[in-house]
Amino acid sequence: MQPDTTAYVQWFRQSSPYINAHRGKTFVIMLEGDAIEHENFPTVVQDIALLNSLGVQLVLVHGARPQIDAALQLLNIESRFHNDLRITDAAALNAVKAAVGMVKADVESRLSVGLPNSPMHGARIRVVSGNFVTAKPLGVIDGVDFQHTGEVRRIEHQAIAELLAQRNIVLLSSAGYSPAGDMFNLAVEDVAQHAAVSLRADKLIILGRHAGLLDADGNTLEDLTCLDLEQLLPGLKGEPRNHADAALKAVRKGVPRVHLLSYAEDGALLQELFTRAGHGTLISQHAYDQLRAARSDDVAGILELLRPLEEQGILVRRSRELLESEIQRFYVIERDGMITACAALYPYSDDQAELACVAVHSDYRGTNRGAQLLEQIEQEARRRQYKQLFVLTTRTAHWFIEHGFVAGSVSELPQERQHLYNWQRNSKVFFKSL
Repeated sequence: MQPDTTAYVQWFRQSSPYINAHRGKTFVIMLEGDAIEHENFPTVVQDIALLNSLGVQLVLVHGARPQIDAALQLLNIESRFHNDLRITDAAALNAVKAAVGMVKADVESRLSVGLPNSPMHGARIRVVSGNFVTAKPLGVIDGVDFQHTGEVRRIEHQAIAELLAQRNIVLLSSAGYSPAGDMFNLAVEDVAQHAAVSLRADKLIILGRHAGLLDADGNTLEDLTCLDLEQLLPGLKGEPRNHADAALKAVRKGVPRVHLLSYAEDGALLQELFTRAGHGTLISQHAYDQLRAARSDDVAGILELLRPLEEQGILVRRSRELLESEIQRFYVIERDGMITACAALYPYSDDQAELACVAVHSDYRGTNRGAQLLEQIEQEARRRQYKQLFVLTTRTAHWFIEHGFVAGSVSELPQERQHLYNWQRNSKVFFKSL
């Protein structure tokens, strides 16, 4: 098998569980108006068409901010804002109508192409739009009358759900209508988060300029809980602030996961949805990685995790039978059904217990998983009133020293553990008082 073919096969095997998991699920995808004008937009549309072909139910929500700016300029009308919100008077509303209509037509025409250069070229992808968003006026804030700028009052989720069940893609714009027939200019984030909540969507995916949220050093924050995001929010401005605020509201109201991705990066959408590593920033109510006590159905995953380390002689080989009988001693970190790290606690006396079998998958080293497991093991050992942890290692002495262990001798081990000591492995012994 050629190397490139091997890589493709590996990728397909890794992606297959996600293809199955996403089928029949509802995703709301928000596109900024900037995204529609970006050179990568045709690729984004192809990826959306691919998701539709895989059975994902899709609601697209598009913005039109730069298009509205251009229309206002063309009509020689000044753009006016208050608190980053556009003030839409009667004259500006005409520009909003023109811009929203133009963007809607552009998205619909691109989706009509299907999947170019593939057997699905020309396949019919039905896109349906309509008056699914009921709006109300934003009113007067700080003495400023926002006139035709509004906010979402209601999403016609039942009508949308029926269209999704018929394999249509539903397209929503950043415009809504009042029961009296008035049109309002809405923030695209407001429409997207309300749609995701009303539809009980499985995911809200927000495509912006940036590849998620960044830390102070400019690195992407991969996973955030609501609590993490609440702490970050006051320091954010502009688009990141708007997207983060919408994400937080959506998750707080029950959307399981919100993804912040870049429309400018080729393949970001597929990488996030079909790889374990993902892309951009994932926001969820609770931590994406689950640290928990191991269960009997984790045995196969732990064996797969340990095998490379056993083959290198870093860990002592364990049989499936032994692991099954000792599974209650293990803690694991799980991501999307994959065991990415494990550690075990073996009691040996009233005061001493062994920290054993610390392993982190090679793809996740340097992600603090080992330290999280050590903290969990130490908490459990304290709960059981052990006074001291010890560990035997041949290759990772420095990691344990960095985490508070000090070197000791075999003679300091509990008698039972001394009898089991393998002098051929000649492991170093370290202790840590609790």
